[in-house]
Amino acid sequence: MDRRILVVDDSQLVRQHLEQVLRGPGRRITLARDATEALEWLAENPCSLILTDLLLPGISGLELIREIRERQLPVTVIVMTGHATVEAAVNAMKLGAYDFIQKPIDPLRLEVLVSQALEFCRLTDEVTALRARLQRKDAYHNLVGRSPLMLEVFDRVARVASSNCNVLVTGETGTGKELVAQAIQTSDVTRKGPLLAVNCAALPEALLESELFGHERGAFTGAERQRKGRFELARGGTLFLDEIGEMPLGMQSKLLRVLQDGRFDRVGGGESVQTDCRVVAATNINLQTAVAQGRFREDLFYRLNVFSIELPPLRDRLVDVPLLVDHFRVKLQERNLPAKTLSRLALKRLQTYDWPGNVRELEHVIEQATVTTPGEVIEPENLPPQIVPRQDEPFSLDFDVRRPLTEITAELTARIERAYLQLVLEKNRGRIELCARQSGLSRRSISEKLRRYQIDKADFKPTARRSRTLAMVR
Repeated sequence: MDRRILVVDDSQLVRQHLEQVLRGPGRRITLARDATEALEWLAENPCSLILTDLLLPGISGLELIREIRERQLPVTVIVMTGHATVEAAVNAMKLGAYDFIQKPIDPLRLEVLVSQALEFCRLTDEVTALRARLQRKDAYHNLVGRSPLMLEVFDRVARVASSNCNVLVTGETGTGKELVAQAIQTSDVTRKGPLLAVNCAALPEALLESELFGHERGAFTGAERQRKGRFELARGGTLFLDEIGEMPLGMQSKLLRVLQDGRFDRVGGGESVQTDCRVVAATNINLQTAVAQGRFREDLFYRLNVFSIELPPLRDRLVDVPLLVDHFRVKLQERNLPAKTLSRLALKRLQTYDWPGNVRELEHVIEQATVTTPGEVIEPENLPPQIVPRQDEPFSLDFDVRRPLTEITAELTARIERAYLQLVLEKNRGRIELCARQSGLSRRSISEKLRRYQIDKADFKPTARRSRTLAMVR
């Protein structure tokens, strides 16, 4: 793969000299006379390596590096500096520059440094690709999970993707039914048309008919021109009909005709239009019950239910909560929201909540906590008040009354003290003085209890957390 190298210097002679020195196989050199020109070029072009002077007219080299980091551009930077600006070069490295080289430039030294930097770029690309592959093990086209229930969903999406049959997606509100439609469309390499969505509960029957089938000019008041419907626009692709259970009975019979014949009439038109889009319908109600109650056509149900995919509620796959949290955190960072991590206690709180709003509710909770938490770590108190553990067993005193009361009391006290110390250590990140202040005990008392219960405060420090995280990744 060719590597793009951008040289930024206000001297034309220096730029031309560096272009000659750096030219070689697999390298494409671009020249810029100042930081403004460099940033304009970077906005539209990928780049592996930037070689920039620190003393530039207008925006300085340091400001250029700072802007690159704020934009989170994946580029390696080497700075050029004179003897008088070595300190500035060190500051540039603190901002994330790879290295610096002093002027006048030694061509051999420059070639060694550039080769090392490009090798660093290659290794970084490999790590990024590896992380993406690891993430894909727990995700399938934006569907995230590793629980058996979600692996079954992934398998069914893969099996139906390249077929022409209609699909019925069922599941509670917020489970991600539209993501299933997107995954089916993305997985189907045979279809070149678009994925279009219609919410069947959001429009009255007359507007829904026009939305699905289109209308001719003059078909009704306000129809000043012909309009194509979603069935026509989705030709060669997929039409996602959300909340199909709320479709009026009159529209159900017209939809049935399309599914049977592949043809429909625009509103006010007399000529049939052919369509070949695949239909993916979704509902959060039991359609068989709706059929029994006369609210949904039985023949339409069987036309739609050729292949079914049931999305489990989040409460049935709580093992996927950490993966979903990381997924949403990455999405929020892509929107330039501050990077936040969750404490172990906060994550445990999320994993013991029932999630009536399912994955959609979890996404909203993570976004709210990210915006409102003042520090870098989201603690249980930063979560919305409704996020309380609903699956914890109530506290019970289960003991043998034949044992002495003093023995039972000592045992229960030890259990409570151990649990309390672990909680305050977790909250205060292993800092004894903060634990003592919160508990009302002295540092000496805290240390003595930790020794008695064989609790290591180092396990609760941030460095230990990072080590455990790295160990899990490896």
